[in-house]
Amino acid sequence: MIFVEKYYPVILAFLSFLYSIYLWFSGNQLEGVYVGLWPVTILAFAFVIRQRRSDDKNSGQ
Repeated sequence: MIFVEKYYPVILAFLSFLYSIYLWFSGNQLEGVYVGLWPVTILAFAFVIRQRRSDDKNSGQ
């Protein structure tokens, strides 16, 4: 369970990447490109949230 809690953004990003590949090869190129931008966004938001959490923990000391 700890693995899923720690790496859920990576798992979500990978699943959206696979979905993007599926869309591209099924003939929906524009939708595939759009969904292909999701992994970067997911990982960026996860990075920002983790930074905020670590800043909150450090400021309380």
